[in-house]
Amino acid sequence: MGRQYLCIDLKSFYASVECVERRLDPMTTNLVVADPERTSKTICLAVSPSLKARGVSGRARVFEIPESFDYIMAPPRMAKYVEYSANVYAIYLRYFSKDDIHVYSIDEAFMDVTGYLPLYGCTARELGERIRQDVLDEVGIPATCGIGPNLYLAKLALDITAKHSPDFFGELDADSFREQLWNHEPLTDFWRIGRGTARRLHELGIRTMGELALYPRPERLYDEFGIDAEILIDHAWGYEPVTIADIKAYEPKSRSITNAQVLGCDYVYDDALLVAKEMADASALDLVAKRCTADSVTLLVRYGRETTRSGQYDPADRRNYTPDANGTARFPSPTNSRDAIVKAVVSLFEELVDRRRTVHNIMLNFNGLSDEGNAQLTLFDEPEEAAEERSRQEVILDVKRKFGKNALLKGIDLMPQATQRDRNRQLGGHKSGE
Repeated sequence: MGRQYLCIDLKSFYASVECVERRLDPMTTNLVVADPERTSKTICLAVSPSLKARGVSGRARVFEIPESFDYIMAPPRMAKYVEYSANVYAIYLRYFSKDDIHVYSIDEAFMDVTGYLPLYGCTARELGERIRQDVLDEVGIPATCGIGPNLYLAKLALDITAKHSPDFFGELDADSFREQLWNHEPLTDFWRIGRGTARRLHELGIRTMGELALYPRPERLYDEFGIDAEILIDHAWGYEPVTIADIKAYEPKSRSITNAQVLGCDYVYDDALLVAKEMADASALDLVAKRCTADSVTLLVRYGRETTRSGQYDPADRRNYTPDANGTARFPSPTNSRDAIVKAVVSLFEELVDRRRTVHNIMLNFNGLSDEGNAQLTLFDEPEEAAEERSRQEVILDVKRKFGKNALLKGIDLMPQATQRDRNRQLGGHKSGE
């Protein structure tokens, strides 16, 4: 017998947590998790199973929910969801070593159960049912389980088979995968095939995994997808060589930190620059907290859709069009200095961003991260100034850890256009609930 994997997903996790907190049944309560302070165009973070059964998409916008539906709207509480997720993970640890668990997301995890089945004297399905029942009894969250001989088939058993099964279980091996899913459509139901990949496959005449597996000209797949063609072909046959042990052992060649936000409305140039300064300041503090330095920073700005005297802004009008701003600045030496980072970001912004355009998205990416201890001073550095700034950053971090992120704010954070105070109350880009 080969390896056996479980893939467990907590059903409509955020919505289920809100139901449990209200002592309501997650399976029968009509509830959506969405921020009522935003417009009706905001996307629901989660939709309860009963609303999904009535045709509401799991990522619906609020206005897409029929007005005739009676439902509860719960504001996001990300800190509460993290707490529940930790409680579920604690249940997994009662059964398995952390070395055999791969946490895929806040509500989903893989487990390599191969060596545990003789210990518990049961099948993979029986073990999955036992864990699922413990999660329901102790945390109150219903769960779905997929079982397979590799990570890919366990994931498909969860995503395609279990979620449409009355008992919320799905099980696949290579043979049953080909028998049951080779003719399944759409391709976007399959793990790692997004709309762009599906479109490119459709252009080659491929609409199912069976057609992909039996495609007579594999060289065209390599021409189109490069090395990713090998992954597509393996998955079309139900193969996946990567194990949880491989994931645990993986070390990236380079590391980076990203700070990005979508602005609540389109900002004019000066207001957007203020937000970019806030983001640079917060990122510098994050680098200090992580005890690492960056060798460069990349700025990406996406413009908004604005109106001009002639009407709606038309990107196709080459007389007025400017592409999104994108550029990188290298530091003289790897740094986490606030002064150096803010100066570099402001310089990039002023150089790249079109003052005539409004800004909708801002992203900062700090590249080439390395441990702080590896950093070396250059001939142009002032050691005393660097030590003073570092001491100041450490004090700020200590205060924020003890009293909250908004315990200390800079003057620009109090400007009406500033966003950092609100972002300090968020986790993962959504309200923490604290």
